[in-house]
Amino acid sequence: MAAEIIFDRGLGDLFVVRTAGHVAGSEVLGSIEYAVSILKAPLVVVLGHDSCGAVAATRAALTDGLGTNSFVRDVVERVTPSVLAAQAAGLTDNDDIIDEHIRHTVDLLVDRSRLLADKIEAGETAVAGLSYHLADGNARVVTTRGLS
Repeated sequence: MAAEIIFDRGLGDLFVVRTAGHVAGSEVLGSIEYAVSILKAPLVVVLGHDSCGAVAATRAALTDGLGTNSFVRDVVERVTPSVLAAQAAGLTDNDDIIDEHIRHTVDLLVDRSRLLADKIEAGETAVAGLSYHLADGNARVVTTRGLS
């Protein structure tokens, strides 16, 4: 579902960067830095959701050794640290693993982007990791950085 619908905003009201499994490469980090530094976005939201195909594909790859020669492999490789961390913590429920991936993504954004970390420290922006439930349209907070 479109972020504008989820957050009840009009087209163009949000600066949206959308990737499978909310993976964050240099293009995503650059886009987020543009949003917070040039557009003065006060909030970055990492929006995960239940039934995440990227997490399911990663779990299958780790369990069954299923692989791909396509660029989907890059998504699976970027989600793998989150799934492994969740497994190491004893998490087995899909929603718990997705929450771990949301936390990992928020941490990755802040840790890799000095600009974003500085904006958070200055109180100019914040990052929230949310989990969206497709069936009922509810989102819940999983983690935050910079929000009081």
